[in-house]
Amino acid sequence: MKLLAVRRLLRIQRVVIRYRLDDLLFALPLPWFLLALRYALPWRWFPRKTLDLSRGARLRLALQDLGPIFIKFGQILSTRRDLLPEDIADELMKLQDRVPPFDSQVSIKLIEEQLGKRISEVFSRFDVEPLASASVAQVHAAQLKTGEEVVVKVIRPGLKPIIAQDLAWLFILARAAEKLSADARLLHPVDVVLDYEKTIYDELDLLREAANSSQLRRNFDGSPLLYVPQVYWDWCRPKVLVMERIYGIQVTDLATLADQRTDMKMLAERGVEIFFTQVFRDSFFHADMHPGNIFVSTVTPWSPQYIAVDCGIVGSLTPEDQDYLARNLFAFFKRDYRRVAQLHIDSGWVPAETKLNEFEAAIRTVCEPIFEKPLKDISFGQVLMRLFQTARRFNMEVQPQLVLLQKTLLNIEGLGRQLYPDLDLWNTAQPFLERWMRERVSPKTLLGNVQSQFEQLPHLANMARDLLERVSQPHAYDPPPPWHRRKDDWLLRLLGCAHLAGGTILAAGGPLNELGHWPAGIMVAVGLYLVVRR
Repeated sequence: MKLLAVRRLLRIQRVVIRYRLDDLLFALPLPWFLLALRYALPWRWFPRKTLDLSRGARLRLALQDLGPIFIKFGQILSTRRDLLPEDIADELMKLQDRVPPFDSQVSIKLIEEQLGKRISEVFSRFDVEPLASASVAQVHAAQLKTGEEVVVKVIRPGLKPIIAQDLAWLFILARAAEKLSADARLLHPVDVVLDYEKTIYDELDLLREAANSSQLRRNFDGSPLLYVPQVYWDWCRPKVLVMERIYGIQVTDLATLADQRTDMKMLAERGVEIFFTQVFRDSFFHADMHPGNIFVSTVTPWSPQYIAVDCGIVGSLTPEDQDYLARNLFAFFKRDYRRVAQLHIDSGWVPAETKLNEFEAAIRTVCEPIFEKPLKDISFGQVLMRLFQTARRFNMEVQPQLVLLQKTLLNIEGLGRQLYPDLDLWNTAQPFLERWMRERVSPKTLLGNVQSQFEQLPHLANMARDLLERVSQPHAYDPPPPWHRRKDDWLLRLLGCAHLAGGTILAAGGPLNELGHWPAGIMVAVGLYLVVRR
C-alpha cells in the first residue's frame, strides 16, 4: 500500500504540473515569500499548451484525470456558486454527468460477464453509445425482451486500485493533521476518512444501490413529491444495475423548466420537504443529490415532482441523532440560542465546563443575521466559516456520523439557490419540523413506544436468569470463588451439580420443561442465600 501511495502522489504531482493548478494558488493574496516561491518551481520555466485553456477547464480536466474521489469533490463544489467564480462553477458542472466514457466494447464485455449471457439474449435493443457517464459508472439505454425501456449501469473498470491509493494519502494526511493540530483533532479527520472509505466502496456495489433505490421507492410510493425508478432485480449484479428508464428535465435546466411553466417556488419548497421527510420521517436520505442525479417530471409542471436516480450513497441517523438534530433545529428556528447551547453541552459535543452564557452569545452572533432573509441574500459560506471559528473557540467536536447529512444540506442549499433564490429556507422547513415534533409526542407514538418496551421484557428476563445461572454455576475454567475453600464447599458443589443436571433435563425437553424454569430458579435462589449467609 505504501508503494502504491507514493506512486499515486507522483501521479497527482504530474497532473498539477500538467494543468498548472499552482496558478490558482498563486492567484490568491499570499505573503510575498510564498509568491516568490513560484519562480523557484522548475516546471514554471517552460511554456505549456494547457495555458490556452481557461482556469475552470484546467481544474475540471485535472480532477477528471485524477479519478472518482477528485471528481466527486468537483461535483460538490459545482453546487456552491456562492463560493466559486462563475467560470469555474460552469466548468465543474460538466463533471456531474459528462465525464468522458470508457470504451463501449469494454462495457459490453463487463455486462455479459456479470449477467452470464450475451447482450442479445437479455435485451431486444442495446444502445452502444452511452446515455451518460459519471465518475464511477456509465449508463446505456436498452429495452428488455419483455418490452420495458431500461437503463443499464455498469461500473468503470480498474477503480479500486486508484481509490485505494487516494484513500491511503487521505489517511496519511488525516493522521498527520491529528498529531500536529489540536484544532484538527476536534474535526476527527481520521473518522471522517473512515466514513468516506465505507461510502465510496459501497458505491462500487450496484446491488447495494439497487437495494437503496427499492427502499427509497417504497418510502415515497404514491407520493406527489418524489418518484424513484423501478429496479429489475433479475438482471442486477454487483457491477451491473438494470432499472426503469425515466424521462425528465434535469433540475438545473432552468430554461426548459421555464418553457413548460414549472412552478419554481413550489419546486424549491418541495425539495426542502423531501429532504426533511427523508431525514426525520424515514431516517433514510439520498446523500448524493447533485444536479446530475435529480430530474423533474414533465407530467404536471404546475405540481412538479422530482425524480431521483443514483442511490449509491444514502445516509441514516440513529434515533439519538435524529432527536438531537430535531431539538437543535427546533430551538434554532425559534431563535432560542440558549437552548441550542445547552443541547450542545448536554450531548457532550462541547466540554461540560463551557460557560453557557458565552457559548449562547457566540451562537447568536453567528446565526441571528441569517433570519428573515431570502436565500439569495444569505452567504452560507461565510456562516460556515464563522461557525468553524466558534467551534475552535469552544473546542466543539465535529460528529463524523453527520458528515453525509452536512454534505446533503450543502447540495440542497445549492439547488435551492439556483431554482428559486427568494426561497425562505427556514420558514419552509419550520412547519414540517414542528409537525414531526408533535407526532413524536402523540398518544399513538407513545403507545407504540410502550408496546415495544413490553416486547423486550421476555428478553430481559432471560438475560437476568442467565446471569444468575452464571453466578451459581461458574464456568469450569473460571478461577474458583473464595467460598469454595470454606467448610461447606461440599454443599455448594452438590448444589451446582443438581442445578447443572436440572438445566440439562430442561434443555433436553424433559417433563420439567412443561413446568417452566422454576427448578433452576429455586436452585439459584438457595445458592445465593448460602453465599450471602456465609
